[in-house]
Amino acid sequence: MSLKQTSVVEAGWTARDFDLRGVDGKRYRLADVRGRNGTLVMFICNHCPYVLALLDDIVRDVAELAPLGIGAIAMMPNDTDAYPQDSFERMQLLSAERKFGFPYVIDETQDVARAYGAVCTPDFFGFGADLGLRYRGRLTEVRHLEPVPDARRELFEAMRMIAECGEGPAVQHPSMGCSIKWRD
Repeated sequence: MSLKQTSVVEAGWTARDFDLRGVDGKRYRLADVRGRNGTLVMFICNHCPYVLALLDDIVRDVAELAPLGIGAIAMMPNDTDAYPQDSFERMQLLSAERKFGFPYVIDETQDVARAYGAVCTPDFFGFGADLGLRYRGRLTEVRHLEPVPDARRELFEAMRMIAECGEGPAVQHPSMGCSIKWRD
């Protein structure tokens, strides 16, 4: 496991479109998941211990953000030949087991991850209604692969703020997790 941390990204760049296959057999584009008040694009995978430590909170937060007009999608960008635990079939199992209420898609070419500048799993990108980037940070504070008890729900609060006023928080802490497993 190679630990990576997201970098500070200039807010405002526009979300890139995509056309990716979901675990439900459907194809998804940005327009399909765009929320009226914002959109959350998440890069996750099946095997990263950081993702697994936060997965129940991700599912909960996405469900609680939906009534606020926030759409969401999770993308799996890893090289599945080198990391078979991230295979499409295992993505389907994980999505069903954890009851994902959002599309889980595979970025087989890794073009979308590159276009977004994703570096790790999990990596969160929060966009406003205009699809301008407003948040790139962590879900919550994590220590020793465990969410810190009573820590702020940073991603949830940021996306709620985006839904309510169109802007993200001034202070954003980077997400950290396993490096994306790039193809050679």
